[in-house]
Amino acid sequence: MTHPVHALLDTLLRRPSITPDDHGCMEIITAFLGDSGAACRRIDIGDTANLWVTHGSGKPVICFVGHTDVVPPGAADDWICDPFRPTRRNGKLYARGAADMKSGVAAMCCALRELICKTADHPGTLALLLTSDEEGIATNGIQAVLPRLQAEGVTVDLAIVGEPTAQAVLGDTARNGRRGSLNLTLTIHGRQGHLAYPRQIRNPIHGLGRIIAAIDAIEWDAGDRNFAPTSCQFSNLRSGVGVENVAPAAATAMLNWRFNTKQTEKSIRGRTERLVTRITAELGLDVEYDWRLSGAPFVTDNARLLGALAEAIERHCAREVVFNTAGGTSDARFLAQYGADSVEFGPCNATIHQVDEHVRIDDLEAMTDIYRDTVVNLWRSAPQG
Repeated sequence: MTHPVHALLDTLLRRPSITPDDHGCMEIITAFLGDSGAACRRIDIGDTANLWVTHGSGKPVICFVGHTDVVPPGAADDWICDPFRPTRRNGKLYARGAADMKSGVAAMCCALRELICKTADHPGTLALLLTSDEEGIATNGIQAVLPRLQAEGVTVDLAIVGEPTAQAVLGDTARNGRRGSLNLTLTIHGRQGHLAYPRQIRNPIHGLGRIIAAIDAIEWDAGDRNFAPTSCQFSNLRSGVGVENVAPAAATAMLNWRFNTKQTEKSIRGRTERLVTRITAELGLDVEYDWRLSGAPFVTDNARLLGALAEAIERHCAREVVFNTAGGTSDARFLAQYGADSVEFGPCNATIHQVDEHVRIDDLEAMTDIYRDTVVNLWRSAPQG
């Protein structure tokens, strides 16, 4: 008999759920869990679909977490197949969202259903929290749902997030934390004018160039056992009026810090603004800041949770998992804000957000088994009394 994870994933992949449009994925999952006895509740906010599924009651609340939205596929002609028509080739399943993260969602849903059906009287609460706003700005998704649940007296204790974490093979890597992410749109204002009369202009591009070099030269810290050193990267530059002989009135740069627990939003902002103020004052330029914190750094040291996952991976993949805090941000950053210990585990991330994104077909059933057994291991290791 074919494992249900294959049919569920195939159905989800056919939905072009480009963030934040869920495109009916939540209805598919609700129907899949419909006769399991789980309670499925929609908590839609704005243009975002959110699904909160529970079974059982009381503590601990062990929650699977994921997202149904995907990034745009780009030009369909660049793919070996229609990005929303899942295609199997050479042991791989190709489609947008195959790895990030509908395979994780499908496997978690199957694991949840199996846990409920086989252990209806399980301890505490089993839960599933899904959103369609993870790949976007993430304001109406899990970040917005968690305070609503908390206001109702519901808090997540332990979370398993189905993000793609493997580097080369399933089970080689999992995440027990994430770096913080801080964004800045920096605009330098000068005086527009003819390049032949440099005394009559104040060129913001020259000022921005000095600022870029100065920020790039900063060594923020050396990192620690959990985190790599803090880094800053410039992603966009905008300026000019489109001709060769005019200095523009303004120049704008977008930059991002990925930072560890040795830094804070306040420390990065303070050091940056002091540097920029010094340079712009020397050149007679004005400056405008637009800061946005995407997430603060966090790390999970819950040995029981990490051990439960590691044991399940060892059983089904015959390898020792490595925990780290690499990669981008995930919804685990919001769980950390509300006191949940979380671990992230999923398929190989080598093709996420790329053309011809894919997942190994053989990994799907193993992922389901690992999610299921991680919960079983948590139940077994629960403190008595």
